[in-house]
Amino acid sequence: MSEKKFNVAVAGATGAVGNQMITCLEERNFPVKSIKLLASSRSVGRKLRFKGDLVEVEELKENSFRGVDIALFSAGGGISKKFAPIAAKDGCVVVDNSSAWRMDPEVPLVVPEVNPHAVAQYTNKGIIANPNCSTIQMVVSIDPIYRKCGIKRIVVSTYQAVSGTGKKAIDELFDQTRSMINFIDCTINVYPHRIAFNCLPHIDVFLDNGYTKEEMKMVDETRKILEDDNIGITATTVRVPVFFGHSESINIETRKHITANEVKSLLEKAPGIKVVDDPEKNIYPLAIDAAGQDLTLVGRIREDESIQNGINMWVVADNIRKGAATNTVQIAEILAKEYL
Repeated sequence: MSEKKFNVAVAGATGAVGNQMITCLEERNFPVKSIKLLASSRSVGRKLRFKGDLVEVEELKENSFRGVDIALFSAGGGISKKFAPIAAKDGCVVVDNSSAWRMDPEVPLVVPEVNPHAVAQYTNKGIIANPNCSTIQMVVSIDPIYRKCGIKRIVVSTYQAVSGTGKKAIDELFDQTRSMINFIDCTINVYPHRIAFNCLPHIDVFLDNGYTKEEMKMVDETRKILEDDNIGITATTVRVPVFFGHSESINIETRKHITANEVKSLLEKAPGIKVVDDPEKNIYPLAIDAAGQDLTLVGRIREDESIQNGINMWVVADNIRKGAATNTVQIAEILAKEYL
């Protein structure tokens, strides 16, 4: 990391991801000269801790980014659409966690283990996009295979934690679980159906093609990150009654043959991955093990016997950390080290 220090802002600092961004900046010893915590007017006056100091939350305004070098955004797409260009105009580089800029051809979409070179494109608009949480863990796990033997097609089914929706969803799962255990009627507010003891094949809105927006994010973002529009990708995304940690069943059809053992060897050497794969001892990736760490856990690696060049994997990661906050801070680290 450069010895230079930076003035940093976190927009959406009081949310689950924004709060985790602050933690990650501290944990990873990011070279912070000063930190500005921004949120809506409702949160003004709250104090959050950073490196032992209490920092007062300020209201996000158009003049908030003057003198700021790097801003980490996790305040929703509408806020990002409005304020990211304002911040960039003031000379600040924005790393945005919303979906607002991901598919803009002038904005790089970055997973540091996969396409760190794309960070250089930040000069187009002064904005870098952080991918969707479910996309991040998938591309981290498939990229070594893609680079080795190419990928023709991906079939992915996700099992996504309620924390991906936010604090209200976490609270609703807790309250519904408690109600059911006590034989009390559940209150349903966040999702269209009860989430406790249930699975909902519905994340984000449904589109005209029958897929949800979350499913198409995985398709479009993966192609953009890997810079390959020829990969066939189909996704089914499911919300499950888990608090933290997204799980994914990924089936890959490779262009060249590769064995399961060769895949394991590749992934064991790959950055950001931990292979957890000894099924005879009941060892495989679990959401409860991924929660609280930054590694992407990969296991159940086996050859798909129904096709000539097929690999199956089970991939788990903390959706708030690697799926959002940590990936954002890793992008900022590349900026700080190589470009600013």
